[in-house]
Amino acid sequence: MATATLGRRGKAAPFRTRERRRANLRALLYLSPWIVGFGVFFAYPLISTVYFSFQRYDMFTLEPVGLLNWKYFLRDDAAWTSIKNTLWLVVVMVPLRVVFGLGVAQLVTKLKAGAGVFRTIFYLPSLVPLVAGTLGFVYLLNPGTGPVQAILGAVGIPSPDWFGDPAWSKWGLTLLALWSVGDLMVIFMAALLDVPKQLYEAAALDGASAWQQFTRITLPVIRPVVMFSAVTGVIQTLQYFTQAMVAARVASGATDSAGSVFTPGYPDGSTLTFPEWLFQEGFRDFAMGYACVLALILFAVSMIFTLILLRQFRGFSEEEA
Repeated sequence: MATATLGRRGKAAPFRTRERRRANLRALLYLSPWIVGFGVFFAYPLISTVYFSFQRYDMFTLEPVGLLNWKYFLRDDAAWTSIKNTLWLVVVMVPLRVVFGLGVAQLVTKLKAGAGVFRTIFYLPSLVPLVAGTLGFVYLLNPGTGPVQAILGAVGIPSPDWFGDPAWSKWGLTLLALWSVGDLMVIFMAALLDVPKQLYEAAALDGASAWQQFTRITLPVIRPVVMFSAVTGVIQTLQYFTQAMVAARVASGATDSAGSVFTPGYPDGSTLTFPEWLFQEGFRDFAMGYACVLALILFAVSMIFTLILLRQFRGFSEEEA
């Protein structure tokens, strides 16, 4: 009897092994689109970027230089200026966009009449293409011919040169970001409408003020959405490029005519962002090896910011639990 049982187990073992192999192959087959995409569009470019960062590469010739590109970054004044400007935008622009988007969403959800009209008005700017929106915004705030400046001047209110003064240029870009806050407004509106009304009714019966209801009910419920908006906002701002480039070019009056040279960052490097300097080094000066160094730094900083924000969010969630 024991011999027969051992024989059946011996025959079943190879069968189970074959089934396990088939299951693993099926799993790999289902995962293959992701594996191929990850390898082609993430792993290979990342490895190539690391490799080229140790080379002098101008798109035609390749010469090993060791750590020379990384050492040059430490004394590149323009790179450090772009880092300061980008961090300023992260620290100032991202929180203001989140707060303003949440405030607009709160306002629209409380309206009893005309809510659809105001939703459309606030959301439309986010549909405008970045280049067209930036061009229009620079024109509206132009100190010489802009209608906004003319209206403010007519009532005796002085207005700064938003995109021509280094002290105000980043604030001009921040105003542009607040103008197109409709995307965040829609996300926050969905979150606010998902908060149970019974919580507000119970709080009102207990005598809670509007501010207490907002801080004790609304914010804790929509905290995951706030964190999502903050994380995506930081990532997008670290890659801030189009608006700063277009605004600086238009405000400086630069053209693409033969012999003209435009260096991003007008005025006086105040709008130079890290992605702009990366683009300048890689695709204007053809210092592709050094541009790879900048790209790796941008990738690392984005990961660090994201991990910090996610850890903060996890800490808040654990405290509530």
